Amino acid sequence: MSGGTVFDIMKYSVHDGPGIRTTVFLKGCPLSCHWCHNPESQLPGPRVMFYPERCIGCGDCAGVCPNGALLPLAGAGENHPAAGLDNCTGCGRCAAVCHAGAREMAGREMTAAEVVREIERDVVFYDQSGGGVTFSGGEPLMQPDFLMALLAGCRDREIHTAVDTCGFAPREQLLEISKLTDLFLYDLKMMNDRRHRQYTGVSNRVILDNLLELAFCHDNIVIRIPVIPGVNDDDDNINETGRFISTLPGVRSVHLLPYHRAGAEKYRRLGQTYTLPDLRPPDNEKIKTIADRLYSTGVRLLTY
Repeated sequence: MSGGTVFDIMKYSVHDGPGIRTTVFLKGCPLSCHWCHNPESQLPGPRVMFYPERCIGCGDCAGVCPNGALLPLAGAGENHPAAGLDNCTGCGRCAAVCHAGAREMAGREMTAAEVVREIERDVVFYDQSGGGVTFSGGEPLMQPDFLMALLAGCRDREIHTAVDTCGFAPREQLLEISKLTDLFLYDLKMMNDRRHRQYTGVSNRVILDNLLELAFCHDNIVIRIPVIPGVNDDDDNINETGRFISTLPGVRSVHLLPYHRAGAEKYRRLGQTYTLPDLRPPDNEKIKTIADRLYSTGVRLLTY
């Protein structure tokens, strides 16, 4: 079976589809959303995450780095890490020798058979709750062969499958994947192409066209709208989003996902700058207002 790169496998998930689920997070994403709460997923290969509060300043990481990416700080003492990440290739040697757990790897190579065996361990919970497995990311369609192998393995074992996708992928790959997917969780961020480029790094044309095509050949799609204050929560975007969704036959429900700051700390651990440091989650009244506006455009079965 095919292999690929996984950065997390979350057991007993209840927010990524019906019932109790296992969510498998695959590495790689073609978007770079400003509010991304899984920045460690964006690059396709493994990455090192650094937890400075755990570091004891032993310098072992610098001693094993083959690329000189980690240089011991002069006079470094407790809680003073080795410095520098410019030459890091994500080999993971520093994490392997870090006894304090200050360096951890985000991403590991696995075969599809290994992942399916991990999924199978909880099949009793899927059967009892009407759950299954959800493939998320990153963007799972960045690893199409791996994803196909995983879906096929689950289909053989009669495990319900969901794919959480941003929709930015070759259409033929998406439609091929749809043949083995019981449920799509399809992200719809904003309708204005210029603003979509500004906040995600890519055009939304492929995303919207793919959703339109998918909705006419797959009958179980949940639209998930992240609500990002000041980015996509304006009346014009909500109205246009609602009018578009109301034309799609395969959509079974629409979920509003309020922005949260749970991923902000990860940027520091990756040595990156979080571009929305002052952004705060929307309050319940704002979410209700958006839901009411979507309902007025013809969108039904809203969850928030």
